[in-house]
Amino acid sequence: MTSISDNVKRIRENIADVAIASGRSPNDISLVAASKTKSAEDVRQAISAGVDAVGENRVQELVAKHSQGAYLGAPLHFIGTLQSNKVNKVVGVCDLIDSLSSASLLTQIGRRAESLGIVQDVLVEVNVGNEPQKAGIVPEKLDELMELASNTNGIKVLGLMAIPPFCSDKKKLCYYFDIMFQLFVDISAKKYDNVSVQFLSMGMSDSYTEAIKAGSNMVRIGTALFGER
Repeated sequence: MTSISDNVKRIRENIADVAIASGRSPNDISLVAASKTKSAEDVRQAISAGVDAVGENRVQELVAKHSQGAYLGAPLHFIGTLQSNKVNKVVGVCDLIDSLSSASLLTQIGRRAESLGIVQDVLVEVNVGNEPQKAGIVPEKLDELMELASNTNGIKVLGLMAIPPFCSDKKKLCYYFDIMFQLFVDISAKKYDNVSVQFLSMGMSDSYTEAIKAGSNMVRIGTALFGER
């Protein structure tokens, strides 16, 4: 059985191959270890192996592993759906909240950050497939949310995140990735206060190479890095 270190090395090699083939530097791609259900020790091994950040999906797990010092040595991201009653446990603890999904959540995060005297970095989650069961801003409402962000203290939007619909057809998947890249380009070209677009986070264990080809510069890898849950 391969180790976490071996898996990180293999993923890094794949990222490098795709980035170079796309005319980009491998150093431009951030590797986030998605550590849902994994132990604090697994997280430590991933950090030692050189991942760029660790992403947690569940607040309860994040709190437990944080108390064990699991994230020392790497930035901590919250990558799951953030419920309003859990905002206080995430803001100021995570370096980046990758899943800002609504106007109300933006307001709550900003308010909590202001009370702590900090600015919380976030990514806006886009529901690129307009799926009713998923969180995220639909593409048509993205500009409206960015306008709100520009008038909200305590937050800074650093980019976009998306989890496209499941597609067995890679061409269909790449269609959604292309939409996201165009949104990323469009938002990058606009001038908003509290917005500094740097990251396009898309691509997971089964899709990160396609995502990088489409323009992603942040991938969230769980199973391919840690093994099956």
